[in-house]
Amino acid sequence: MTKKQIGKRFLQILIVLFGISFLTFGLTYLSPGDPAEIMLTECGNLPTPELLEQTRHELGLDQPFLVQYGSWLKGVLTGDMGQSYSFKMPVVQKLVSCFWPTLKMSLLALLMMIVISIPLGILAAVYQNKFPDYFVRGITFIGVSVPSFWLGLILLSIFGVQLRWVNVAGGSTDLKAMILPSLTLALAMSAKYTRQVRSAVLEELHQDYVTGARMRGIKESVILWRHVLPNVMLPLVTLLGLSLGSLLGGTAVVEIIYNWPGMGNMAVKAISCRDYPLVQGYVLWIAILYMCINLLVDLSYTYLDPRLKEDR
Repeated sequence: MTKKQIGKRFLQILIVLFGISFLTFGLTYLSPGDPAEIMLTECGNLPTPELLEQTRHELGLDQPFLVQYGSWLKGVLTGDMGQSYSFKMPVVQKLVSCFWPTLKMSLLALLMMIVISIPLGILAAVYQNKFPDYFVRGITFIGVSVPSFWLGLILLSIFGVQLRWVNVAGGSTDLKAMILPSLTLALAMSAKYTRQVRSAVLEELHQDYVTGARMRGIKESVILWRHVLPNVMLPLVTLLGLSLGSLLGGTAVVEIIYNWPGMGNMAVKAISCRDYPLVQGYVLWIAILYMCINLLVDLSYTYLDPRLKEDR
């Protein structure tokens, strides 16, 4: 990508982020519930009307919508997303503290998914319509049909309750506690990714250049590793980027099952507590991450496929 194209992409990202911020703020503004009342009733005491009005004024909830949005957007541009109602700390600080556990779990899950999916997908493609292909397709069919929360509960029951290899209570972020939630995410995604790898490899194996290589007597292993797999990398990198983005923003169910202190678990608690600043910050944070990952994927295309370079 040229500098002009990168600049255009950044401009598109800014426009999309502005739209997401406005939509998110508007939806939280219109959602039922009073954050001031929720904050004051956490201790079990009913607040007086005077205290409610004072708290709303301190939080800026008594101002018009556009004034609230403008004040919040100004803070976002300066790195201040406000104060979390439920956690009593800056939103940015809470997002950063929960982001690292989610990132570590997502990267480990992505690595597990690659180790599982790519060999199985290649195996199924090479032995198309034979026993290995039927076996892999059967496994992936079962994997697609199994919900991630059910798989997580089964793994937790086996390794946590029966074998007692992991702590059922969760809450830790060490490697031992990270294996099961990462494995749950990896198994849930591996079925879909294996199918994508199989389809991509099969498509390349039926290309004319592969037929020509076979006619010249080149070994199948050489054709596969030197010609087919490099051409398959482009769609696979796209899928990996999308998978990482979905992992960073869609792990709430698994994090709740394993009590993993990540962003998904935090987002569910923030929504249940009507913690508007934290919900708004979470949505904007995930949107930024997702679009940055997509931009990096686009930039990697130039190195994976020089044909995509355009004239400057």
